[in-house]
Amino acid sequence: MADRLTLPRYLLRNATQYAGRPAIREKDRGIWQTFTWRQYHDHVRDIALGLAALGFKRGDKLSVIGDNRPRLYWSQVAAICLGGVSVPVYQDSIAKELAYVLNHAEVAVVVAEDQEQVDKILGLKDELPTLQLLVYEDPRGMLQYRFPWLRSLEEVEDLGRRFGAEHPGYFQAEIDKGRVDDVALFAYTSGTTGSPKGAMLTHANLVATGDTLTAAEDIRLDDDWLAYLPMAWIGDSLYTLVMNLMVGFTVNCPESPETVQRDLRELGPSAVLAPPRIWENMLTGVQVRAADARGIKRRVFERFRDAAERAEILRAEGKPVPLGLRLALALGEFFVYGPVRDQLGLRRTRWAYTGGAPLGPDTFRFFRSFGINLKQIYGSTEVTGLVSLQPDAEANPTTAGRPCPGIEVKIGDKGEVLVRGAGVFKGYFKNDEATREVVEADGWFHTGDAGFVDPRGHLVIIDRAKDVGALADGSAFAPQFIENKLKFSPYIREAVAFGDAKPFVAAMVAIDPNTVGSWAERRGLAYTSYHDLSQKPEVRALIRDEIRRGNDTLPPAQQVRRFLLLTKDLDADDAEITRTRKVRRRYVAEKYAPVIDAFYQGRDTVELATSITYEDGRQGTLRATVHIEDVAEAPVHV
Repeated sequence: MADRLTLPRYLLRNATQYAGRPAIREKDRGIWQTFTWRQYHDHVRDIALGLAALGFKRGDKLSVIGDNRPRLYWSQVAAICLGGVSVPVYQDSIAKELAYVLNHAEVAVVVAEDQEQVDKILGLKDELPTLQLLVYEDPRGMLQYRFPWLRSLEEVEDLGRRFGAEHPGYFQAEIDKGRVDDVALFAYTSGTTGSPKGAMLTHANLVATGDTLTAAEDIRLDDDWLAYLPMAWIGDSLYTLVMNLMVGFTVNCPESPETVQRDLRELGPSAVLAPPRIWENMLTGVQVRAADARGIKRRVFERFRDAAERAEILRAEGKPVPLGLRLALALGEFFVYGPVRDQLGLRRTRWAYTGGAPLGPDTFRFFRSFGINLKQIYGSTEVTGLVSLQPDAEANPTTAGRPCPGIEVKIGDKGEVLVRGAGVFKGYFKNDEATREVVEADGWFHTGDAGFVDPRGHLVIIDRAKDVGALADGSAFAPQFIENKLKFSPYIREAVAFGDAKPFVAAMVAIDPNTVGSWAERRGLAYTSYHDLSQKPEVRALIRDEIRRGNDTLPPAQQVRRFLLLTKDLDADDAEITRTRKVRRRYVAEKYAPVIDAFYQGRDTVELATSITYEDGRQGTLRATVHIEDVAEAPVHV
């Protein structure tokens, strides 16, 4: 129960009850390597004892950086077993971001996946006064590295085995000291409005949220879970780390980020969690393959896709599906839906979640209509990643589902969603003032999201409260709603809508270089770079037509009237979006102020100077004269 067990105690239970069952797998050189719960426990014990021998003590912080790897998860659990705190960081963070989090969290130990990540930390070592030990998993390329504070994880485990022989019972004794109100994890927020804040999550927060999820969802011991999301995201911490320990299902780590889709198809996981960007990328891939198909294949796909979406709309409205349409769906399952699910690796998936940001309703309906039990889940870092989710029979693109059992939700001033429950975090590390701003004395947490509860009891999230505004005529303006409509196009990767207190809506669009590039190649349209491709008149005409299609699904007042194609994608390294791909609107509005002025001054071009940040922190500038387009203009036919 949540009031009795800490995470390490679940590890001890699993090593006894599920000793021979697979706990975690890793694909290495094309072969899946399996570790049982007994092996999982033994590795965690040896790492923990090795860290203890090297001076790691209760309250110290350990950070992991790299792709999803069993040993990085074991290292987090090892630190927690010793009464320490896990601080996972984003593996693609640039130097400035890493230095901020590692310093703010006062990290004593960093466990890095490979040479690339070790080199990042080495370059920052003089800026990290609390760092005492750097540990690496993969030794390739580091034979000549010689530092007294640098060790391989294999060395740490060997040292742990020797320390354990000299101190029998030490590991168990440290676990016994643990209490449910001890902080186990620092989960740093995405930082949409400034520097990330370290949300302190206790064992009680994590275990209570795990109990809530298992009560609300069909999670089984024999489930297979694919661990591919950033370890620093609360979604991965909750599902891959906490739920794995609590339920005992099997976690699977892909060979590399580049092989995720292939490994997903090979594994066929029974449950999937993905942010909207992943679902949008999957849909784009399906749309591109369908568009590239010839003759009868394309017509068959389009016909059965149309049938599936009509049936899904009827089901969502609670209406019966006519017999003729049911027969079409049966044929479509054989010819289209089943093969598509198989290609995506979702044929065995009982349920799939989208979370982290709103998913466009058209994208949501597409997957539902193809037989994938995709559902919305809502949460945030400060509430341990879970507030509400949709029951299987009540999945709907317009809601975030019902509040989970034991979690209270109410709507506060200006429509802000407030949450209270056992998952609400302990506070922000070293920031009591910010904690008091978002957590009331009686435990209500201010999410910062605007929403309401519909007549069925479902929570509906409109947008970030601070982003919801109104056009000059008083019409509602919710930028995410408009952006999601635009991103349904396979040719649009990102969009940022403007319109608050303005006479109409305008948008900056970043093209998808892969799909637009393929489109250009099929038409013999030569280009040299993203910049060159995005500014082609033919591409501007293509995107204008795509925006028109999106406008057809928007209320007249919220339709996009003018747009501009960016010369580069929005990038987390340039602080335009967060690592979870949320737009940092305040920063973007300041950075692209000349563009916004040009939109509403009726100008046709704007001089755009955009800064770009390299991985080592160096910066450069791209300068270009960029065209602004009116959506109502007649398209250029190509």
